[in-house]
Amino acid sequence: MGYAVVLGEALVDLVDTERDGERVYRQAIGGSPLNVAVGVARLGGRAEFVGSLGDDLLADRIRAFLTAAGVGLTGVVTAPAPTPLAVVTLDGPRSDVRHYGQPPSYALLAADDLDLALLEGADVLCCGSAALLRPGTLAAARRAWSLATGLRVLDPNVRPWLLDGPAALDGLREVVAEFAAGAHLVKLSTADADLLYPGEPVEGVAAYLRELGAATVVVTLGAAGAVLAAADADPVRVPAPTVNAVDTSGADDSVLAALIADLLAAGEPEHPDGWVERVAFALRVAGLVCESPGAATAMPTRPEVQNRYKP
Repeated sequence: MGYAVVLGEALVDLVDTERDGERVYRQAIGGSPLNVAVGVARLGGRAEFVGSLGDDLLADRIRAFLTAAGVGLTGVVTAPAPTPLAVVTLDGPRSDVRHYGQPPSYALLAADDLDLALLEGADVLCCGSAALLRPGTLAAARRAWSLATGLRVLDPNVRPWLLDGPAALDGLREVVAEFAAGAHLVKLSTADADLLYPGEPVEGVAAYLRELGAATVVVTLGAAGAVLAAADADPVRVPAPTVNAVDTSGADDSVLAALIADLLAAGEPEHPDGWVERVAFALRVAGLVCESPGAATAMPTRPEVQNRYKP
């Protein structure tokens, strides 16, 4: 089995919780691409994280966490900046996330920082999230995309609070189209679709991204499951399992992690039905993540998924 490179941000989440009758924030390692890399490793795949980490103690904790999770750090560089914080405020299972800290250490990865051999040897490259929003990291993502010899995966994972007005959204929409044109898989959430393509039904968004050149598109719909557009088949809906959700943080990331882990294990399915089976498994992974607090720490192993959903 080969390996996946996941390029993007890592940070520290401060997660809203209650202790002794008071609202407090619990510290947790986070960042959507980091969650994906950890999820791939937990599901039996080999993952390498590529990004810039700060020069503080929080960054040391991130490195230790990734190492303990079995994620490679060959492509990680150190930036002279503090680790940014993502404050996660919960309303039941729903979460509101805001980033604090300027400049964020994850935004200091440059195209010249990339390990070319690592990228060229990867079976899967995953880019997206905050890396698409800043000129330096976008240049790095573009270079990585051009160097990739394996499967290319895009996750827009739009962070609206990081967008500076309508012009920034228009720019991101163009970047998503650029990357989607060369993607083997695009995964986005219904929130991403609503923001990027307002008023369009999710099936239409999936079909549009396929028309741009994406081989397969998966749009997650939360508890309603996902829309899948693969090959020349019409978009189909894949249902999600019924779960007792306590925290949806990291659920979308776990879907992508499961899809990447299966791409590493078996490549692209030869038939759309194969994608239906993989998306159904990925939604089971996400359901299990929702039943535990946290994001990266909630990523399950394959045996844990199998045990949770026994016939």
